[in-house]
Amino acid sequence: MTWDASLLWQFDLLILLMMVICAIAALSLKDLVSCAVVTGAYSFLICLMWTEMLAVDVAFTEAAVGAGISTVLILATAQYIKRRSKD
Repeated sequence: MTWDASLLWQFDLLILLMMVICAIAALSLKDLVSCAVVTGAYSFLICLMWTEMLAVDVAFTEAAVGAGISTVLILATAQYIKRRSKD
């Protein structure tokens, strides 16, 4: 099986664009739960990027820690504090 790299730059550009959108959204959101969901999506996108770069071990760690444990901890913390900022 051969690896066709002709469309990889388009995939990279799409993932990069979605990562920038997620980063801007995470910084601009006022709701903590929404921010946790967006950062989880960002972690998933960076996991796709690591997989595309053939660093599957790093992608697996990012998926487990970044998208999994961190998102769950932020959502659990959101239950005990205010969900929205005052500004």
